[in-house]
Amino acid sequence: MKKRTNPLDRFARDLSPGVLEWIGLRTERRGQLAEVNQVVAIEGAGLEGDHRTAKANGSARQVTVISREFIEQIIHFTGIAELHPGLLRRNLVVSGINLNALRHQRFEIGDALFEAGALCHPCSRMETALGKGGVAAMIGHGGLCCKILRGGTIALGDTVSVRHQGDNLDLFDTE
Repeated sequence: MKKRTNPLDRFARDLSPGVLEWIGLRTERRGQLAEVNQVVAIEGAGLEGDHRTAKANGSARQVTVISREFIEQIIHFTGIAELHPGLLRRNLVVSGINLNALRHQRFEIGDALFEAGALCHPCSRMETALGKGGVAAMIGHGGLCCKILRGGTIALGDTVSVRHQGDNLDLFDTE
């Protein structure tokens, strides 16, 4: 029986690396996002200091990622002149990589290994944050929900690069 493959795998191989531009943590539910320069990604849990980390153990939504390019699309559709990433309630902003092609792929940022899963759909709170039409502006541009497969430090300016099937992922390195 032939193993079923993800159709995006062939496109992900050709992705140029991206860059981590912004990191945001919510210290409490519904709280403002605190902007940080670096953070520890905790395997199977989330980002150190983010309130969801304690509840997200094993969840597919340990970290949320959006691209600068998606933010530009949201700006275009809302007509907002400037949009701070914290309003969008995503943890990480990356640029220079096709975020939709990362879906169901493994990728590294700094020392950490992530796996992108579901699309991160906008919630009704975006209508308040962005104004009328905010949710509609984010449809298809809300980013991705990710798991952390290997913990480590991530920092602004780190490269975002795809790890291909068969790469040595060092997930079980015991040294």
